[in-house]
Amino acid sequence: MRIATDAYIYGYPLVTMDMTRKRLTNVAVADDAHAPEGQMLKLRTYPSVDNHAVTAPNADTLYTMAWFDVTREPWILSVPDMGDRYFLLPLLSGWTDVFQVPGKRTTGGKAAKYAITGPGWSGKLPDGVTEYKSPTGMVWLLGRIYCTGTPEDYKAVHALQDKFELVPLSSYGKSYMPPPGEVDSNLDMKTAVRDQVDDMSVEEYFTYLARLMKDNPPAAADAPMVENMAKIGIVPGKDFDPSVLRSLDQELIKAVPKVAQAKIIEHLKEAGKPVNGWMFTTNAGTYGTDYIQRALVTAIGLGANRPQDAVYPTGEKDSKGDKFDADGHNYVMHIDKGQMPPVNGFWSLTMYDSTYFFVPNSLNRYTVSSRDKFVTNPDGSVDIYIQAQSPGGSKVANWLPAPKGKFVPMLRLYWPKDTPPSIIDGTWKPPAISPTS
Repeated sequence: MRIATDAYIYGYPLVTMDMTRKRLTNVAVADDAHAPEGQMLKLRTYPSVDNHAVTAPNADTLYTMAWFDVTREPWILSVPDMGDRYFLLPLLSGWTDVFQVPGKRTTGGKAAKYAITGPGWSGKLPDGVTEYKSPTGMVWLLGRIYCTGTPEDYKAVHALQDKFELVPLSSYGKSYMPPPGEVDSNLDMKTAVRDQVDDMSVEEYFTYLARLMKDNPPAAADAPMVENMAKIGIVPGKDFDPSVLRSLDQELIKAVPKVAQAKIIEHLKEAGKPVNGWMFTTNAGTYGTDYIQRALVTAIGLGANRPQDAVYPTGEKDSKGDKFDADGHNYVMHIDKGQMPPVNGFWSLTMYDSTYFFVPNSLNRYTVSSRDKFVTNPDGSVDIYIQAQSPGGSKVANWLPAPKGKFVPMLRLYWPKDTPPSIIDGTWKPPAISPTS
């Protein structure tokens, strides 16, 4: 039972990634939310206020993403000259680790070409192409490009997005027309991926996991886990052998998925740092052998960045220790002079309802951020007003509209500073949000 539960937790990211891949690529031609495997999906706007397809949407960046398979040959990613614009292009393995992240922080803004190669590939690459070796056959490019959201800036970012190219090595330098995607009409496109994964029987799950591990091998550091999994019939490179599981207590084995899922969510209590009512972690993007942390981030924030690229404090309680509720309560987030979130990229504070979606409001304002011009207090500090009703007058400039009820505020710090004050080393802490009425 213990080995099976550990194996379930270990494999949860890989199974979830593949289910997500299938869901997002199950179209013949790209639309505004999907693109066939090997083709780039270029989102042109922030998610609309009534778009509930993705939880915790952001109103800071436009996604430019793609799923591709490097098992048979490398793929070449061409990035245009991005100038001074902030962007990052994290490349995730099938196990959800960010194995490379070209972008403003790491490679600058000049045009570049990258070859993403598979774990077993060796060969010659074209001149001027930088090799990034993926540890798995499955790769997810989850790029983000900063955008202010104005019509003019949308246009500027669209022009950059249209210059991105992704082609297989065999077609590099040639005229390339991607083939239409293969559509699986039996794939459930409505039920949430997490629910579909959670509903698998233990035998279905391990069969799926073993198949995926053929092209997405474990890391060398996973050797102890691999040795244990072999005891229940899961061997990398081979189909799952269910005979061992079938010889065990079937009631216990049936319970493995629910027990493992409960352990993953239970880990939430230990995974983050509670600071001034905010919860966040600086352990994301790369996990080593911390399998429970990797599974938790998969469950609640698939595609998370390395902390050097982004940290996401989520507000849980106000300064008095109470849950946020703007039905009859107003709040303020007071930021002392010189204590704005310390970033090299940008920061934002986004408002969500209790289900992590944007909140409709009269200003169509879903976030306040480093691009806003705040009204300051005489001592140079800033008060951000978080409430359902307008605070009126000059305070409107500092108003983040909330729903009349429970809400969730979320900070985003992109490219946080790594020298004090820094959220990464704890020398900067998100200010508490205090009730004023």
